[in-house]
Amino acid sequence: MNQIAAIIERAEDGTYSVYCKDEIFSGMGKTIDEAKSDMVRQMTVYKETALKEGFRYPDFLDEEYVIEYTVDALSLMNYYVKAGIFSLASLEKITGINQKQLWAYTTGTKPRKAQADKIRSGFLRLSKDLDSVFA
Repeated sequence: MNQIAAIIERAEDGTYSVYCKDEIFSGMGKTIDEAKSDMVRQMTVYKETALKEGFRYPDFLDEEYVIEYTVDALSLMNYYVKAGIFSLASLEKITGINQKQLWAYTTGTKPRKAQADKIRSGFLRLSKDLDSVFA
């Protein structure tokens, strides 16, 4: 089965984009799920158009494939805060960054690399904890 690598990012306007690392496909949406769905729809439309018009398209579209998504930690944090899944208080506990600073990051302030690394590390620790529960 083919694995297609895709990146998810939060845009400055609060929407999300997803794009394939090594392919031409991308999508946009108000949420991560909408962006993913948009990209998959674009892939389907592209193949259908190629078949109808007689031009080439990537071979993997004829086979089974899975899309492996990667999201940066800041986009993930923004998504979960806006969705009401995480509060700033819970993220403070996970990341060690105070709520006021986290709020600034969710409203557009770009964190320094050290702070972005703390957010990423916090999510990685949480992920390991969750993986151990479901192992």
